Amino acid sequence: MLEFPVPRAFAPISPLRQRFRPLLWLAITFLLISFITRVALLVMSGHEVSHGPLNLLYAFGVGLGYDLVTFIYVAWPMVLFLWLVPARRARVSGPGQWLLYLVAMALLYAACLGLVFVRWHVALHESWPLVALFLFFLPMPALAYSARNGQMAMYVMGLVLLFGLLFIAACELVFWNEFSVRFNFIAVDYLVYTTEVIGNIRESYPIFTWVAMLAALALVVFALSRRGLRTRDSGSRLWQRGKLALLWLVLTVVSLFAVNGGMKDRTSNTYVNELAGNGIYQFFAAFRSSHLDYAKFYRTMPQDQAFRILHDNLQTPDATYISTDPHDLTRAIRHVGPEKHLNVVLISVESLSGDYLGTFGNTENLTPYLDSLVGQSVFFDNLYANGTRTVRGLEALSLSVPPTPGDSLIREHNNENLFSIADIFNDRGYQSDFVYGGYGYFDNMNYFFSHNGYRTIDRGDIPKDAPIHSQNVWGVSDEDLYTLALKQMDDAHAAGKPFFLHIMTTSNHRPYTYPAGRVSQIAPSRPGAVAYTDWSIKDFIARARAKSYFDDTVFVITADHCASSAGKSSLPINHYHIPLWIYSPKNFPPQRVHQLMGQLDIPPTLLGMLNFSYRTRFFGQDILQLSADREHAFPGTYEKLGYLRDDALTVLEPQRKLEQFKPDYNTGDATPITPVNQTLVENAVAYYQVVSDLFKHGQLAHRPTDSTPVQPLPLPAAASSVPSPASSAPAPASSTPASASTTP
Repeated sequence: MLEFPVPRAFAPISPLRQRFRPLLWLAITFLLISFITRVALLVMSGHEVSHGPLNLLYAFGVGLGYDLVTFIYVAWPMVLFLWLVPARRARVSGPGQWLLYLVAMALLYAACLGLVFVRWHVALHESWPLVALFLFFLPMPALAYSARNGQMAMYVMGLVLLFGLLFIAACELVFWNEFSVRFNFIAVDYLVYTTEVIGNIRESYPIFTWVAMLAALALVVFALSRRGLRTRDSGSRLWQRGKLALLWLVLTVVSLFAVNGGMKDRTSNTYVNELAGNGIYQFFAAFRSSHLDYAKFYRTMPQDQAFRILHDNLQTPDATYISTDPHDLTRAIRHVGPEKHLNVVLISVESLSGDYLGTFGNTENLTPYLDSLVGQSVFFDNLYANGTRTVRGLEALSLSVPPTPGDSLIREHNNENLFSIADIFNDRGYQSDFVYGGYGYFDNMNYFFSHNGYRTIDRGDIPKDAPIHSQNVWGVSDEDLYTLALKQMDDAHAAGKPFFLHIMTTSNHRPYTYPAGRVSQIAPSRPGAVAYTDWSIKDFIARARAKSYFDDTVFVITADHCASSAGKSSLPINHYHIPLWIYSPKNFPPQRVHQLMGQLDIPPTLLGMLNFSYRTRFFGQDILQLSADREHAFPGTYEKLGYLRDDALTVLEPQRKLEQFKPDYNTGDATPITPVNQTLVENAVAYYQVVSDLFKHGQLAHRPTDSTPVQPLPLPAAASSVPSPASSAPAPASSTPASASTTP
């Protein structure tokens, strides 16, 4: 009897191909959503990305590679489901088996929590996504793949994954609109503080409408494509299916070691590099980078050389090293004559970019009062922030350190009893307070400040019957915050103590809500929030002016960071430019200082203007004591560490990478410098290496000897008998050259 071969088209499909066919559905769905998301982000980028063939090929070609790698991770829930669920009969039945299974799952969950903590130092409250993962797989032993419950479970899994991918894509669009980057460390931080973030999203966007629309879209796509999720298995075995699961594990491990988030950063346009990434991949890459060990990931040099460079850089005319130990940076700062024990109110304003000011060319008239203060204050117009997050600004203003890689020291473990500006004030009998309009558990602020010399005052300290003019998820309106601050100032003054207040505002933050009738701009809006920031500071100064202690109070007004950090270069320097006013008309004549300075220079500059003589290990310096060739700033992100000096921006990056640019201060663009200036590279490495090493080994801590009084320098004989003339005339806007700035 003749036998004819069966045509390939009619050959039976193997059980493994039947079983794993839903993976093809997920792959097509994921890649399509990723492609559409990339197109949408390209459109949102506008003129920042040239639509030339090379840019498009790079963004979408490299992007496809990242999408495929990301799919390996995204597909794991379905891979495990397809591997573990039996074909025709459930594996677990009866109370005894279920009890054993639940105990085993609980132990596995505990082991995973322990592994995550050991590997990444992630605390329990930050590990909650693991709960969802375990709950997702909890019912699997009760399922049979070819039975009705197996089919329903596959449909549910497919629909959940589809909605999740659409939701993440929508979140990417929102995140890009705010930061012009894929998910990064900011997104990781936000995931920890779900109350504030979800509240912010709910107050800023029609979230329920969007979720309903995404759910409807997911249902439509699911209905049209559900045949790809049919559960068919004519007899595959667990060990056979395990081969594919093993292959998936090998691909995962290989991708972890062969691919990293920085491999896409090969063009000079940061927008193109970001488009070439994948948001999900970038999120988890940022999560893994939240605790970066400087010595492991960045360029280093011998410790003796690094400290020698720091010793040279930190030497100023007013500073004397107190120890011969080359690794001890403690200096005695001495000024001539008595100290000025004035009250100090330091206001770090949320997102007050320099380009909002009319002083710097803005034509919208958003800050008329702050612009008027320029001619009444010591105004520093060449100041650059340490970072792009509030915690980076607070870190610089309290500890005077460069930004360490990964988390800010405010959020790190073992950050108690660090040497801070509050310690210096407290040694002189001041009451030091950190006053915040929101709840200070956010970003670990209350814990950090309360363990580093400050009292913490936040939203919870506002009396229940106190009038609140406006509030949102981030905090009360600035005018209500200033009312709270005035209460602390009044109490300290009544107790006969000078006060140091660090006030952190919130109104200039999305959703940009503020009390009605204060400004002419439409609410809510960012321009309106900036204008309200200006109005509330004017109102605060006016209320403080009525106090008996006003003439003895110094108001220091600056920003925590800029409103935006996105640009074509890796560190767009124009998005780090922030203003600084030191306003005390009875004590400091107006002056405009053009010298380049970093945010970490504010504490020692302020202490210098107060004529304090003290011990310090600050990395910042009194800018009024520096010559023009020694000015510098430290702009950075959670992984890119910048050093701005001599019109060159040196950037240290993980994998010991290095870039050096000539920055454009107006546009943020940057031109590569070739060859690099090795002296600037060594300076950058020395600063970042030493501060990271000192914190790691507990050497940034406050020491009892730090409170040792430092005797001021004696007044010159001639000067002691002749009073210094005072001047109240405002300095011309830009008449003083950078090298000619003098101490007020």
